[in-house]
Amino acid sequence: MKKCVSAKKFLFVSLTALIQDIAWQVSKEGHKVKYYIENKSEKEIANGFIQKTNDWEKWVDWADVIVFDNVSGQGSKAKKLRNRGKYVIGGTPYTDRLEDDRDFGQEELKRHGVEILHHKIFHNFNDGIEYIKKNPSKYVIKPSGEAPNINRLLFVGQEDDGNDIIRVLTAYRNTWNGKEVKNFQLQKKIEGVEVAVGAFFNGYEFIYPINVNFEHKKLFPKELGVATGEMGTSMFWSNPNRLFNTTLKKMEPTLREEGYVGYMDINCIVNDKGIYPLEFTSRFGFPTIVIQSDGILNPIGDFFYQLAKGEKVILKTKKDFQVGLRIVVPPFPYRDKKTFNSFSKNMAIIFKKPPQEGIHIEDVKLVNDEWLIAGPSGVALVVTGMGKTMRQAQQQMYDRIKNIIIPNMYYRTDIGDRWLEDSDKLHIWGYLREM
Repeated sequence: MKKCVSAKKFLFVSLTALIQDIAWQVSKEGHKVKYYIENKSEKEIANGFIQKTNDWEKWVDWADVIVFDNVSGQGSKAKKLRNRGKYVIGGTPYTDRLEDDRDFGQEELKRHGVEILHHKIFHNFNDGIEYIKKNPSKYVIKPSGEAPNINRLLFVGQEDDGNDIIRVLTAYRNTWNGKEVKNFQLQKKIEGVEVAVGAFFNGYEFIYPINVNFEHKKLFPKELGVATGEMGTSMFWSNPNRLFNTTLKKMEPTLREEGYVGYMDINCIVNDKGIYPLEFTSRFGFPTIVIQSDGILNPIGDFFYQLAKGEKVILKTKKDFQVGLRIVVPPFPYRDKKTFNSFSKNMAIIFKKPPQEGIHIEDVKLVNDEWLIAGPSGVALVVTGMGKTMRQAQQQMYDRIKNIIIPNMYYRTDIGDRWLEDSDKLHIWGYLREM
């Protein structure tokens, strides 16, 4: 277990119980930790693992470092605290908007000299339907704001004339009637490899190495089923490469002006013709940050403290490939209290042998030394693996899962498989070449 160089006091502030595993790691390293969860239905998550508080503002003066784990207005709180002289990991109103407002994010990329896909924003479904009729093509529907997270309304078209998109928009119009979806973006669909690149930012500059990662958002293997927040991710660390320099690196001056501190990631579609950014993640990714922590050699608490102070941190990482996946239970990926209470509430997580490395908590509590499902989202654990090859990393991860018993649990069985084909394309196109 990593141990801190000098114990600090950390205050973690979460809207919907995302950062608990990192907070637990920081606590185990020897730091003092307080953890606040705003969502009432998730208050018991991490009970028994970490010291909790129901009033985070009470502990602001106590804390050496304050960590916000989300956007949705948290950036304004983080900025105010930084202006008071506090060491804060979190966004700003500007960086929150990069993620929450897709159209704004795309326009900012364009302003910074990054090539973007053709897209158009709409404020009602009828206008979108008429636009496709006049401009037939393959499109992707991307609702802005909270809608894609709550209702899983993102849809990737497959038909050349856009008729499948028209049918979906018609169904959304009849179902949602503009109440949940205030506006949405139609983006031209591009064939290629979906890949993300991210890096930590200390308020002044990006910290190297960068992280190249491949998300798996669909519920079932082979990218079938409904879109989830994330089912698993494969990744590796790299020196700055063409993918990074062509996208995120160009945002550095503006992020410096904002005083942004934290992790910044941009998801892209790339092919032999170019790099096309899709969306920002202006915060830690989940479970990305948990998987990353296994590959970071620095004690995570010490690293966060240096990052929040604005230091040029020497980030030490393992050279291996990394993978991680979520083990979930009903009603994931939906929130249904009745289903959760019937199938998953207080369900025990059983380990054949004591849990070792690579097992990370999500919506879990500790009662009488037993790990129990808390909720009600149905997200239980993140299990990770690492290896000199992607196959070795996968093997370690799935071997670790064999040690776990949770009634009704499910997970993807193909996390990392995409790398076997995508890596050849990315290398041939030159996007992973270090620069």
